[in-house]
Amino acid sequence: MEYSPEFKTNFATAYLAEEYERLDMEAAEAHAAAGGDPELAHMAQEDEARIRLRQQEILVEIERILAREKEEAVRPSSVVMELRAGAGGDEASLFAHDLEQMYLKYAERQGWKTRLVDDLVLEIASPEAYDALRYETGVHRVQRIPMTEKSGRIHTSTASVAVLPIRTKSKVEVKPADIEMEFSRSGGAGGQNVNKVETAVRLIHQPTGIDVRSSSERSQQANREKAIQILTAKLEQLHEEEEAKKHAAQRKQQIGTGDRSEKIRTYNYLQDRVTDHRIKESWHNLPAIMAGGIEDVIEALQNAQAGMEEPGSGEE
Repeated sequence: MEYSPEFKTNFATAYLAEEYERLDMEAAEAHAAAGGDPELAHMAQEDEARIRLRQQEILVEIERILAREKEEAVRPSSVVMELRAGAGGDEASLFAHDLEQMYLKYAERQGWKTRLVDDLVLEIASPEAYDALRYETGVHRVQRIPMTEKSGRIHTSTASVAVLPIRTKSKVEVKPADIEMEFSRSGGAGGQNVNKVETAVRLIHQPTGIDVRSSSERSQQANREKAIQILTAKLEQLHEEEEAKKHAAQRKQQIGTGDRSEKIRTYNYLQDRVTDHRIKESWHNLPAIMAGGIEDVIEALQNAQAGMEEPGSGEE
């Protein structure tokens, strides 16, 4: 790696760049002081060797910082979780909201910042959030007796979850000409109008038909920016799913396909049990789990995925 004056424009490497240039000046001053004196010239050479060695160390450190910055730029800084009620009518809607509260409480336990982007759409801001929650994508199934069920009959309902990583730098380009934009008033609980002006934004990506809505921000511009972030994340996910389909073998080496149609977990209230079907493992104490205590579930999924990725663990 060669030195570049541009290193001084990066806050993280500026101090190292200044030290590199100071050492250049030190070497030049040693040469100038030596003049024609052979003994001083020899000492100047020794100093220059020491200086060049230190400069190489500085360049290695700068390279490491730049590599880390590059990695952090593509690493998700937050995630957006989008939940949707599936089969089961009102009970499915209640279950989707129960899952939303479970994830909010889990994030709170981790000390992560959260906010509701729209109904059943939440953002969790932390670089660790995606690694923890990425395997939550899929269909979650609940088996329980609804409060309104007088005969005691067990109902089975579903809700789907999508986990969208939000990155500083996107892998896909969203063309403004491809986006149709709609504005409306932001609504609160019970249909209350939070704003008297049209601050809520809905974006429709015409080539794919994907639509996104953001209503949590106070201004139309802020909601538009948030909606574009989520739309970009959805397009990235769509691209990754298409790529995964091209590599079926690689797909087998994953905990989940990342497809919302895949049934991944069952929450059985009568048996006080949660079962993840991908790793065939179950946990009890369902009330604690629904209160955000999903650390054991997440750890088991991460360990299972790590085991799949170890050399020699794939199928022959």
